[in-house]
Formats: sequence, C-alpha cells, structure tokens
Amino acid sequence: MAGLGTLMNVAGILAGGLAGLIFGKFMTQRYQDTLTMACGVSVMFIGIAGTMEKMMSVAGQSLTSGGTMMMIGSFMIGSLLGEWMNIEHYLEELGRWLKAKTGSSGDKLFVDGFVTASLTVCIGAMAVVGAIQDGIYGNYSILAAKAVLDLIIILVMTASMGKGCLFCAIPVGVFQGFITFLARLIEPFMTEAALNNLSLTGSMLIFCVGVNLIWGKKIKVANMLPTLLIAVIWAGTG
Repeated sequence: MAGLGTLMNVAGILAGGLAGLIFGKFMTQRYQDTLTMACGVSVMFIGIAGTMEKMMSVAGQSLTSGGTMMMIGSFMIGSLLGEWMNIEHYLEELGRWLKAKTGSSGDKLFVDGFVTASLTVCIGAMAVVGAIQDGIYGNYSILAAKAVLDLIIILVMTASMGKGCLFCAIPVGVFQGFITFLARLIEPFMTEAALNNLSLTGSMLIFCVGVNLIWGKKIKVANMLPTLLIAVIWAGTG
C-alpha cells in the first residue's frame, strides 16, 4: 500500500516522542542540558559524515573533493530564496499555533523543540528516495529504516527539549506524503547526480541543526531549505 512507509515513520516518531516524555520526567534540568549537548554533537557528526561521503573520493592514492561550486551556488541561491520566503518565520508560527492548541503555553522550549526536530528528521535523501519508492513500487524499506532512526533521535530530543519535538510528526507526514503522492512525476528528476547533490546539501543542513542545538539559534536553517531544490535543479543543468 502506497503511503505505508510514511505512516510507519510517523508512528516511529510518535513512539520515540512518547518514550522521551516519560524518560525526560525523571531527569533534572542539568541532565536535560547535557543530553541536548550530546544530541547536538551527534547530529553535527551525522551531518559531517554525510557531507564527506559525497564530497570526498579516492583517485589513485590521493583523496580529492568535488561538488564545491554546486554547494556554494546552491547555498547562496537557496538561502536568499528562503530568506525572501521567510520559511523560518512560518515554521515557528506553526510551532506557536501548536503550542497554543495543545495548552503548552508554559513550555518555553516547545517552539524550538518543534522546529529543531522537524528540520532534523525532514532533511535528507532518505525521506525523498524512500517516499518515491513507496509511492511507485510500494517499497517502504527505506522509510521503515528511517522510522527506527527517527524514533531514537526524537526520543533523545524529546527527553531534553520537551513535547514540542513530538509534533514534528506532522511536517514529516505532510512532506513525505506529498512526495509519495507525486512520486511518478518526481522520479525522472531524481538522477544519481541529483541524489548526490541532495545528500550533500542535506547533510550540511543537518550539521547546521547540530550547531544550533549546541550554541543556540545561530543559523536560520529553515530559510536554507530551498538549497535542496536548487541542488537538484543544478544536477539537471550539468
């Protein structure tokens, strides 16, 4: 059944979020802060590993890098486009709306938790490729694996940042469900070069999420999301 992978992913996020809420109740603020730092470091290195995997290659006995111009161009154009659209503002507004509707006015970390968790689990090639395979072939294996990874990530985030993280299940469901619905239209554009560009830029954005977890909101990551689209388009012009 098409869409089953996204349902599994959403279920994994909800399970991780609920487990994180229960686990977080037994921790003092000091332990929650430490867990946030640990999560930030982990997310940063996930981003670094993904970036290096796509940028670096072995040529003979030397290590070479590639994709530099694509990376710079995509981030410059995508970031300017995202800043013009002010995506970060609208994502935060959604977080504030959810905060009010769920009676969480006293939760100071609700919006930050929602935005950070949403960006962490929505960005990346697994979400796009998995949703396309689910929509065309009914193959949900990639999204099933992502569901397990997201369960662990959201468990840790929710334990340290609160229940706002749990509601990232909404943008994940909408984003992956939309791609699944349009899978046959999107598939021709997802060439090997496009997926490599998507993985590289997506991993860099994940690194930026980790930076914000450790040092506070230094980077408007949501405003950089159009970088992913520009990276895919860039592959088609090469």
